[in-house]
Amino acid sequence: MKLYISTSVTITNSALRRRAVVLPLTLLLAFSIFFRLSFLLLQSLAFCPSSIECMRWRFVGGTHGPLKMGEEVAKALVAAMDNEGEDALNTIPASFQELVKDITSNTQDIKAFAFNTKNMLLKMEHLVKSSRQRESVYWHIASHGLPKSFHCLSLRLAEEFAMNAVARSSLPPPEFITRLSDPSLHHVVLLTDNILAASVVISSATKSSTYPEKLVFHIVTDKKTYTPMHAWFSSNSIYSTVVQVKGLHQYDWSHDVNIRINEMLEIHRLIQRHNFETIKVKDLEHEVEYEKDLEVLWPNSISLLNHLRIYLPELFPALNKILFLDDDIIVQHDLSSLWNLDLNGKVVGAVVDSWCGHSCCPGRKYDNYFNFTDPTISSSFESHRCGWLYGINVFDLQVWRVTNITAVYHQWLRHNLNSGFVLWQSGSLPPALIAFQGHLHELDPYWHLAGLGYRTTQVESYMIRSAAVVHFSGPAKPWLEIGASELRGLWYRHINLSNESVRKCGITG
Repeated sequence: MKLYISTSVTITNSALRRRAVVLPLTLLLAFSIFFRLSFLLLQSLAFCPSSIECMRWRFVGGTHGPLKMGEEVAKALVAAMDNEGEDALNTIPASFQELVKDITSNTQDIKAFAFNTKNMLLKMEHLVKSSRQRESVYWHIASHGLPKSFHCLSLRLAEEFAMNAVARSSLPPPEFITRLSDPSLHHVVLLTDNILAASVVISSATKSSTYPEKLVFHIVTDKKTYTPMHAWFSSNSIYSTVVQVKGLHQYDWSHDVNIRINEMLEIHRLIQRHNFETIKVKDLEHEVEYEKDLEVLWPNSISLLNHLRIYLPELFPALNKILFLDDDIIVQHDLSSLWNLDLNGKVVGAVVDSWCGHSCCPGRKYDNYFNFTDPTISSSFESHRCGWLYGINVFDLQVWRVTNITAVYHQWLRHNLNSGFVLWQSGSLPPALIAFQGHLHELDPYWHLAGLGYRTTQVESYMIRSAAVVHFSGPAKPWLEIGASELRGLWYRHINLSNESVRKCGITG
């Protein structure tokens, strides 16, 4: 399945978001006003013998009238709630004005009023729910877009690569080539097609490092991004660090590896397509569940660069230990000790627990990823186990190469395919949780604060300051308009806004 997203999505992000937020709030306000006015109207018209008498009840005080009114209203509303079948006997007024007209013209009694009021409120509740769901869809679709300024930067850099010899210069310079495989250095891997995101990761990691001269960054990108990515890092060196940029088209893999990668990507596309078709016909009762299902709309669910992390040993055959970083993170503290960390014979080091304590991982239990109604899943895994986090991971590639992790990953992909895609939702993490089972070394939660790309995340400021790495996992990346405005500054402060290309493309932060 190929997904084409127009850049117009980006242009209309703000308008869509304003419209989607205002509509539910307006409906909720109308809901409360409508209910109050309906009750007061009934009080004023249904039981008052005259307008003068109503005024006397309201301001002078009465005994039997209001009490009787309250009892009758309560009985009518209970009857309306308990007798669903009678709804069909009553038409739903098209507007509040029509309901008022029916009451004042004495064409309906209190029972009919109660049923019609109930039906109008139910209709309004449905509209509020539908508006929230549409707003969620728009919000997730907005995560596909990139600002026009990012496209502008990529085009300018591609032109620079063609016209300027400096932009085509060797990366890294010839005198640093030996560092690319030196086991004594700190090797960092990024798989990304986002130039500025890669720049922020490298800049923040370098500024935070106690030994920046030991850092070696390996960027793997796709063919279309290779030239502008190369031009950027050739023209914008960062301190004394070494940066390598390599395109996927420059790898000479075996025929067998190519077949397995193509099969992997095709199955992930089929999973994404199946889940997308499923949510189109769903009418979910709980917004949280709906939000979880909408993760199928994330662009990384079918991204080759996102799924290629399971082939890190093949991507870097000369390396034994690496630190893998996602491109939507910011490094805030020195990471040097991670390269000296003893993984105790395990393959991957990752954060499991959240900052709230041991076995605390809201939204990251296995039953948040897997379908435990399937006997294969329920018999193999514990539903309340915490899933570990991608984003900042230490990988011992030397140990990985003597395991069957990648083979197990493919085995479960095929099993999900054969089962009708019912074992898990889209994404690279669920099959990785299975494949790396028994090969995990847990890191302290201090290393990784995730979830800053979700709307529902509530993170204390001290947690953000204290975390070694903050991760904008979720749709709301800091470079998008849907990103949290109070957090975007954390990301943009690592961009050189005085750079000519950045300035001319209107990237302001």
